[in-house]
Amino acid sequence: MAVNLTPQYHEADEKFRKAKTAAERLSYLEEMWVQLPKHKASEKLQAQLKTKLSKAREEVESPGGPAKLTAGVAAKFPRQGAGQILLIGPPNSGKSQFLGSLTEAKPDIAPYPFTTRQAQAGMLSWGEVRIQLIDTPPITGDVLDPSVLSLVRQADSCLLFTDLSDDDGIFQTLSVVDKLREFKTYLVAEPPEGNDDWTLAHVRTLLIGTRAQGSGVEDRLGVIQEMIPDGLMLLEAELVDSMDGYEIIKEKVWKSLKMIRAFPKKPGKGVVREDMIALDEGSTVHDMALAIHKELGDKVKSARLWGPSAAMDGAVVSRHHELMDGDMVELQS
Repeated sequence: MAVNLTPQYHEADEKFRKAKTAAERLSYLEEMWVQLPKHKASEKLQAQLKTKLSKAREEVESPGGPAKLTAGVAAKFPRQGAGQILLIGPPNSGKSQFLGSLTEAKPDIAPYPFTTRQAQAGMLSWGEVRIQLIDTPPITGDVLDPSVLSLVRQADSCLLFTDLSDDDGIFQTLSVVDKLREFKTYLVAEPPEGNDDWTLAHVRTLLIGTRAQGSGVEDRLGVIQEMIPDGLMLLEAELVDSMDGYEIIKEKVWKSLKMIRAFPKKPGKGVVREDMIALDEGSTVHDMALAIHKELGDKVKSARLWGPSAAMDGAVVSRHHELMDGDMVELQS
């Protein structure tokens, strides 16, 4: 599904890029928000625009203040791979061990609070997909680093951690949810469509239960599922040396991005799986062509298709055909 940005949006965007003052930038960003179509295909753009609006508002209201801090920290983590996922949670909830287990990152891991003092990134690999994971300093009912808030609001999705080994872990995790809500940042299973208030951020979130062993775990699972808001799905992560367990977790993390894998195919040749293109769910043949190159998007008229959305191998479909995960696509102009 294409975003279909209006000429008015592009005009405001051009003025924003040329703006000299913070007030001008804020004005043009607000105009872009008004002109932005609010639907599923524009979710990522909505999130990015909200983050820019928030920073611009801070810059106007307190020049040289928090906006510089959050912008600087966020700039250290440009999006890489198919998406950017934040690891958030209370102290000692297992975030850093998760990052170290699923990526090549080497975070500090110790059995005392606030071991993670700065955000750290690693790349998760699942088949052809690479996803950026960012471990963040812990959040409590009293502590929320402004840089963490900025990263959460611009993330494609979040993994919220809860320690299932004792009762306190559940309530510490609920404190994280409440703390973010104080700043109009809501962790949800599925962001609502058509949100016109740019000050609100709804971030798609998966709940990760760590240390799910020992007595009382089943009772705690029931409590957290009852008390956690917005129907977040719970995934238990044992964090042991189990490749099967890790593969399940990686697949769930990929699915939390709400994306598909499409594979371009040259006529008469096989698919090079390393050429995989990650697209938002609902994307079409035309969207795939645009992702490869804008000029190709203008030229493509149809495609031959192999895979889940093809009625038969080699079926010819229009440029408006909606793709599914795993489709192999031979573009035709």
